[in-house]
Amino acid sequence: MAFIHVLDLSGLVVGARSRISVFPSSMHQGSLALLLHAHLPWVRHPEHEEFLEEDWLYEAITECYIPLLKMLRRMVTEKIPLKITFTLTPSLCAMLRDPLLQKRAERYLERGYELARMEIDRTANDAALNGIARHYQHVFRESLDFYQKEINRDIVGAFAQLQKDGIIEIITCAATHGFLPLMEIVPQAMRAQVLIGRDYHRECFGRDPEGIWLPECAYVPHIDGILQEANLRWFIADAHGLMYGEPRPRFAIYAPYFTPAGPAVFGRDRESSKQVWSAREGYPGDPAYRDFYRDIGMDLPEDYLHTVLPSTGFRRNTGFKYHRITGSPQKEIYNRGWAMAAADHHAWDFMQNRVRQIEHLRSMLPVEPIIVSPFDAELFGHWWYEGPQFLDLFLRKAAYDQKTFRLTTPSDYLKENPTQQMVSPSPSSWGNKGYWEVWLDHCNAWIYPHLHAAARRMTEMARKHEQTRDPLLLRTLRQLARELLLAQSSDWAFLMKTGTAVEYATKRTNDHVLRFTRIYESLASGTVDEGLLAACEDRDNIFPDVNWRHYL
Repeated sequence: MAFIHVLDLSGLVVGARSRISVFPSSMHQGSLALLLHAHLPWVRHPEHEEFLEEDWLYEAITECYIPLLKMLRRMVTEKIPLKITFTLTPSLCAMLRDPLLQKRAERYLERGYELARMEIDRTANDAALNGIARHYQHVFRESLDFYQKEINRDIVGAFAQLQKDGIIEIITCAATHGFLPLMEIVPQAMRAQVLIGRDYHRECFGRDPEGIWLPECAYVPHIDGILQEANLRWFIADAHGLMYGEPRPRFAIYAPYFTPAGPAVFGRDRESSKQVWSAREGYPGDPAYRDFYRDIGMDLPEDYLHTVLPSTGFRRNTGFKYHRITGSPQKEIYNRGWAMAAADHHAWDFMQNRVRQIEHLRSMLPVEPIIVSPFDAELFGHWWYEGPQFLDLFLRKAAYDQKTFRLTTPSDYLKENPTQQMVSPSPSSWGNKGYWEVWLDHCNAWIYPHLHAAARRMTEMARKHEQTRDPLLLRTLRQLARELLLAQSSDWAFLMKTGTAVEYATKRTNDHVLRFTRIYESLASGTVDEGLLAACEDRDNIFPDVNWRHYL
C-alpha cells in the first residue's frame, strides 16, 4: 500500500490520502484494452417478404461480422497473442440466431454474388472498375461459403468459440439497448433491462458475463447497484463521468475505480478514440479509402438493378461502391492497393501513438496505466470498409513490433489488480455534450411519458400475477415484457434526433406501445385476446424465455 499524491494530465492535484495499491511490475509499461461494441436494434418483419431496414443487419453481417470473424480465426490459427473485448448486445444476438433472418442474410449474400457477376460483365471495358467488381465477387463468394459452410449461419456460436479460444472476451448490454438513466423514474424497468440482458447472454454463450456495456455509456448512480445484483464486475463510463466523480480519481482515466456498490468503472480514452472517430482527423476520412456514400444502387438504372434486387419502389444501397473519398466533390475511382497501403500506415501510426501515450503516462504515474479504447464494431467494415484490415495489421504490429504495452481486457486487468480507489462517477453519457441531449430532445421527448406509463403497468401486472402458473397468463406476461423492452430501445430516440429513418423509428415506438397497451388492457380485463397475443408473439419473438418477474 502507498500514500501518494499524483498530478493528472491537466496539472491538477488529484486525490488526497487514500489507500491504493501499485500495480505489479511487468515487462510492459502499460495496457491497452480495445472494445468493439456490436449492436443493432431488433428489426424483424415476417409480415413482409422484403423490408429495407432489415438490410442494416445483412450489411453488418457481410461487411463487419464475417470479416472480423475470419480475421480473428486466422489469428487463432497463427497463434498471435492478443486479447480484445466484444459487446454482442442481446437484441443483436437474438437477430443473428433467428432462422428467418439467417435465411434472409443468406439471400442477401447470394444476391451480392450474382450482382458482382453482372458487374463484371458490365464493366468489362473498364479495367479499373472491372478489378473492383472482381474484388466484390471474391468477397461475396468467400462470405457466402463462410456463412453457409464454415459456421452454419451461426455467427453467435462462432464468436463464442473465439471466447473459448481465449482471444476475446464477450460482455453483455441492456436487453434492448435501452437508455437506462431515462428509466430511473421507474427503477424496475432499469433493473429488468440489465437482468434480462444478463440472462440472454447466459443463454447465448453458456456463461455469465463479467462486464457490461451501458447503452450509450450512460450512467447514473443507481445503476451500479443493479449491476452488483446481476454480478457484473465492470462497466465503462465516458472520461468526464469519471473526472467529475467524487472523490476525484487519483489516476485520471488511466486506472479502474470501484463504485460504492461494488462494480468497477473504466474511463473511455478520448485520445485514442479521436484518432479513429474524428470526422476531421480520424483515419477513415483518408482520401485513399472507399467512399461510403457513393453506391451503384443510387447511380445505375433501376431496371438493371432489379434483375437481381427486388423492386420495392425505392432505391437501396447494394454494397457496390467504386469510388474513393478523394477529398474533393469529384470522386475518383477506388484503388484497393492504395487503400491497403493507407491501412498499413494508419495501423503503424495508431500503434506508435499508443506507445508514446503509454510512455508519457508511465513517466507521470507511479502505476502502470491502462488505456480503454471502445468503438462501435460496425465502424470496422461497414462505415470504414478497410477497418478490418486496419485492425488486423494493428493487432499484428502490437503483438510483434513493440514492447511498451500489452493487449488485455478489463476483466483480466481487474484480476491482476484487485485493489483500487473507490469513486462515485458523475451522471454522464458519450453522446453530444456528454449528457442526455441526444436521447431527450424536443423531437423525441414525447416518447417518455408513454414508456414510463407502460413500465409502471408492467410492474403492476408482474406483482399482481407473481404466483401464476397459468400457461396463457405466462405467455401474456412474457409478451407484455417484450413489447415494453422493444419500445425502450435507445435507437428509436437516436434516429429521431439524427433525422435518419425518423418515420420508421416513430412507427416502431408507437407500434410497440400500442401493442403493449392492448395486451395490458386485455390482461387487466381478465379476458386475454389470444388472437392478438399470437400475432404479437409471431412478430416480436425476441427473448423466448424472457423472465418477466425481473419487473417485481
